[in-house]
Amino acid sequence: MAVSVDEAVSAGPAGDRRPTVRRRGGRGRAMLEIALLTVLAVVMLFPVLWMIETSIKENRDVYAIPAEFIGFTVTMEHFKDVFVGPDGGRSALSVAFLNSALVAGLSTVLATLLGVPAAWAYSRFAVKAKKDQLFFILSTRFMPPVVVVIPIFLMYRQIGLIDSKLGLILIYTAYNLPFTIWMMKGFVDEVPAEYEDAAMLDGYTRLQAFRRFTLPLLVPGIAATAVFALIFSWNEFVFAIFLTSSDSVRTAPPAIAGLIGGTTTDWGLVGAASVVFALPVLVFAYLVRKHLVAGVTLGAVRR
Repeated sequence: MAVSVDEAVSAGPAGDRRPTVRRRGGRGRAMLEIALLTVLAVVMLFPVLWMIETSIKENRDVYAIPAEFIGFTVTMEHFKDVFVGPDGGRSALSVAFLNSALVAGLSTVLATLLGVPAAWAYSRFAVKAKKDQLFFILSTRFMPPVVVVIPIFLMYRQIGLIDSKLGLILIYTAYNLPFTIWMMKGFVDEVPAEYEDAAMLDGYTRLQAFRRFTLPLLVPGIAATAVFALIFSWNEFVFAIFLTSSDSVRTAPPAIAGLIGGTTTDWGLVGAASVVFALPVLVFAYLVRKHLVAGVTLGAVRR
């Protein structure tokens, strides 16, 4: 009897220590995760911070050895040079930014306008060899742009689309369309087809049921897909540098790359142009952040 009481008494503190040890272990693991995430954030953000700092430094501070992280003279002259040319008119970089906005915006809109109805059709209707067709559509994205740029260049030269904004808009639309169809098909699959069936019983046509009941539910998915398509078109470099040659058509990525080289490089101007180039996508992603998160989580849930 005494032995059982001792065992019972000794078992109590041991049981109380386990949660304490577990809590200490959990706290230590959390601190380790925070430390690792902090190191990862510093490594990932250091190039960005260096770019921003270079854009607001004077040239003598940019080339200073050792590098000056604080205490340098802040200037906005590099940002002025991004938009204003040496003659006081519009600079070539500002024209390139406008071209990027036009080409990326229109190609994203076209890919969305064509891709959403196509995804809806693949999701709702029985199409012959549907899986094979979807795989073929996706396979067009397997080829990296550098592999297909020469045939596209020869084809564009024959039909007169070389060095034109229309040529870039068409090729970016064609490249974004498979991605849009595949992304949007997943989102359409998540919307019950019974909504459209019920609407058609109330007298709506098939297209009216899609436009009035299904399409509003796809807005988060459309926003998420549009962000990714816009990022591709905005950042694309290979097609832009092969298919364009004049400053009036060239987009921002090859224009910024053209600043590097020669006898000297104005790194302050390169940093300022890079900051301006990164801002539109960040602002657009911030504005649609609610739809972006909702769209990604919607596609992850299966009925």
